[in-house]
Amino acid sequence: QVQLVESGGGLVQAGGSLRLSCAASGRTFSSYAMGWFRQAPGKEREFVAAITWSGGTTYYADSVRGRFTISRDNAKNTVYLQMNRLKPEDTAVYHCAADGQTTAQAMSVSNPRYEYDYWGQGTQVTVSS
Repeated sequence: QVQLVESGGGLVQAGGSLRLSCAASGRTFSSYAMGWFRQAPGKEREFVAAITWSGGTTYYADSVRGRFTISRDNAKNTVYLQMNRLKPEDTAVYHCAADGQTTAQAMSVSNPRYEYDYWGQGTQVTVSS
């Protein structure tokens, strides 16, 4: 069974940091672009960051650029999202995604309703003011 499992979410004060992990199992994702998305209550899904299969190129939403860093360790089949200088508006459920037919660049401009091949259950991030 192929799974993406996120972890690392929690409650943090504004200005703090969290590191999210997305561990893949059931197959290797080393040739897949992977991305992070988030969804706050009552809002559409929002692209956060994406990374190419090699890790050589990354893409970020304007709202997180300079504060968040996406990285991957293909040997561990894991993608990370380091989140610094967190703001209350970063509060959301964060999901990771993988898709064999989608590039990282395409993830950065994808339709919020696009259904990726693999989608994690999400981890809650709450930033208090």
